[in-house]
Amino acid sequence: MQPKTLFDKIWDAHVVKKVEGGPNVVYIDRHFIHEVTSPVAFAGIENRGLKVARPAQTTATPDHNVPTIDQDKPIKDEESRFQVDTLAKNCANHGVQYYGLGSPNHGIVHVVGPEMGYTQPGMTIVCGDSHTSTHGAFGSIAFGIGTSEVEMVFASQCIMQPKPKTMLIRVDGELGEGVTAKDIALYVIAQLTTSGGTGYFIEYAGSAIENLSMEGRMTLCNMSIECGARGGMIAPDQTTFDYVQGRPFAPKAEAWDQAVSEWSELKSDDGAAFDMEYSYKAEDIAPMITYGTNPGMGVSVQGNVPMGDNLEGTDKISFEKSLEYMGFTAGQKMIGHPIDYVFVGSCTNGRIEDLRAFTQFVKGKKKADNVTAWIVPGSKVVEKQAQEEGLVEILEEAGFKMREPGCSACLAMNDDKIPAGKYSVSTSNRNFEGRQGPGARTLLASPLVAAAAAVTGVITDPREL
Repeated sequence: MQPKTLFDKIWDAHVVKKVEGGPNVVYIDRHFIHEVTSPVAFAGIENRGLKVARPAQTTATPDHNVPTIDQDKPIKDEESRFQVDTLAKNCANHGVQYYGLGSPNHGIVHVVGPEMGYTQPGMTIVCGDSHTSTHGAFGSIAFGIGTSEVEMVFASQCIMQPKPKTMLIRVDGELGEGVTAKDIALYVIAQLTTSGGTGYFIEYAGSAIENLSMEGRMTLCNMSIECGARGGMIAPDQTTFDYVQGRPFAPKAEAWDQAVSEWSELKSDDGAAFDMEYSYKAEDIAPMITYGTNPGMGVSVQGNVPMGDNLEGTDKISFEKSLEYMGFTAGQKMIGHPIDYVFVGSCTNGRIEDLRAFTQFVKGKKKADNVTAWIVPGSKVVEKQAQEEGLVEILEEAGFKMREPGCSACLAMNDDKIPAGKYSVSTSNRNFEGRQGPGARTLLASPLVAAAAAVTGVITDPREL
């Protein structure tokens, strides 16, 4: 039998029908929804006289529009309140599990899914949100879809998709001190560029990947789409099984043993052919930071803004426009540049491990006076854990205050916006013009680089503190 990749194994097992010369009809195991991309899709099926076909396989939580303070009060912003209220009504009408504000399980959809045990190896998972690729960390095929496709899944529990090509990215060796999964992601995207993965689904492998925690794997898979890929995935192993076991919606008793037996087979066969392969050394990766307006414009925190000498035509124009927006000059050192805001959170770095890393770093230090810091847990479960572990007290002693769960300053769809012209060291996933607010200047980084900036007030290498 011909060796198969992990992606091919899962994809082929979910193909309901192959359209001659066209896309595949693929069955979807888990559909996550939030308040932004679902209202039109709900209206679409209702206009056709339909109900959600399999509501038990759909999970909802509001995250993009929610405030991160005073969540026990009505949402002030009228449009945001309307979107959140609409999601609640739609879920009630269609029998969909809804974790609303005030629920002990509320949070960012890509944090809630894994921590509740909805996300499992071998699944196909979709959501009307590009960072659905996060769930691929469990050895699943997870990708973002558009509103019309959300409606398609509501109506049929299936979706029409062309089959992507496959890419293998190996990272072997041992990561250095202060180097995290976020740094791997930013390094790889800087190597591949933001279009290098277009048309592909990435599988990450190698010893450095196998040694990542589940939180780290989720961070890496979350960022996969920033190089243009359809999604990213990592073969499940004991780390995966240990994370899933005992979670509310994980298999129980004999069903658990059966599941682990099946999940253990989910790996690319020896000799399986990928359409593209890349290999990197963990030792070459340093703490990273972006200097431009896409996630591929990243350098080592100790590095300089590139000169751009090798660029020409539209690439050069785009590079120069980006530097002008960011207020940087070619060749400028990143270290020591003053910053104004620090944001720790989002579906990329809003998990307990991220809060622990940040808190451990700032322990015994003080927040710089020139810095406004927003520390935002990815869910109520993470918030509760941070309180129980004493992280909140340590943060407060250092001059930081933890907010309530939500997408927050990842994107300018709620009250947490970075003012125009201000520099924000952000643990989120995107840095295009206006992403964190009109005129905001975003520097993507890991929680450790964010912590170093938060206590010094300038871009700092965390290894030096």
